[in-house]
Amino acid sequence: MRTLLALLQRLWAQLRHEVFVLPSRSFVLIGAIFLLVLPLVYGDTYVLRIVTMTAIFAIFAASWDLLSGFSGQVNFGHALFFGVGAYTSALLSYHFGLPPWLTMPLGAVMAMASGVLVGIPCLRLRGSYLSLATLAFPLILIGILFAFPDFSGGELGISGLKRVVISPVGNYYVAVVLMLVLCMTMWKIGTSRTGLILHAIREDEVACRASGINTPRYKLIAFALSGLFAGVAGALFAHFLRVAGPSSLEVALSFQAVIWGIFGGAATIYGPVVAVFALYPLTEVLANFELFREIRTLTSAVIILLVLLFMPQGLAPWLRDKIENVCPRCKARNVVGRHQCRLCNAELD
Repeated sequence: MRTLLALLQRLWAQLRHEVFVLPSRSFVLIGAIFLLVLPLVYGDTYVLRIVTMTAIFAIFAASWDLLSGFSGQVNFGHALFFGVGAYTSALLSYHFGLPPWLTMPLGAVMAMASGVLVGIPCLRLRGSYLSLATLAFPLILIGILFAFPDFSGGELGISGLKRVVISPVGNYYVAVVLMLVLCMTMWKIGTSRTGLILHAIREDEVACRASGINTPRYKLIAFALSGLFAGVAGALFAHFLRVAGPSSLEVALSFQAVIWGIFGGAATIYGPVVAVFALYPLTEVLANFELFREIRTLTSAVIILLVLLFMPQGLAPWLRDKIENVCPRCKARNVVGRHQCRLCNAELD
């Protein structure tokens, strides 16, 4: 009992001193609680399905940001990792009868391995050359899958897969909890020493090498970690829809990740998550209205264009700067309107 009480007191202290002191962190906590209690107060199957798909794509978008946003290795073929995770899990489940709880981690590991394999030949490339090189890999994999239709299902893919959990509420919680855990993990990676080095590589790789940092090693780590998280999203996607097909490797899906990342705010992790939760449900809701059914893509494109014009750093950083400011001395974030920094007591403008 004393141990439990001590843990609760420690948790409250963390919330009080680390979360409630900043509005952005408080909003994240409120959003997480809202997602966790949503099925308890509103169990509409259609709404749960939309939120489940949104959570899956949030993992996918955040994984792109971990690679492209933090290290600057702009990947136009990010659907490769998503598709490898989906197809690996689907093939193991379909041909060998393995349960999804086993095939999904294996799919993530294969996606991680593909990240390393893609990263090795791309280490010497930069800028548009790197982006075009990454764009080729999903197309190569699609050609390989089409060459063996009896094994991969060809153009139709593989259908009839097992669900991770039978009930819609169970699938919802699997996707949402995984999204919260994995996105928090990616955010912690981004704020760690590895994340700082990736930031430095993005800003000036030559200077990083001159300071003794093994930049190829860290770029490979970024490719591998990004592939791992995208593979989890792909495997979860395949088992939720019970199908894995060429659509999971399409170029459009890769560019969708780029749009989500830039729209929400690159090199933030939470930015792409906010973008997915803002854009994906919007397009699904607009599809229910006959007036917007044919122009929902155009409507989303206009919204994205407006955000990029008036919020060039992305939606999430723009909103965060409206409610928080940065201390000029210690660089800690504080609530707008505060006169002294909460950490170093420096005067704030």
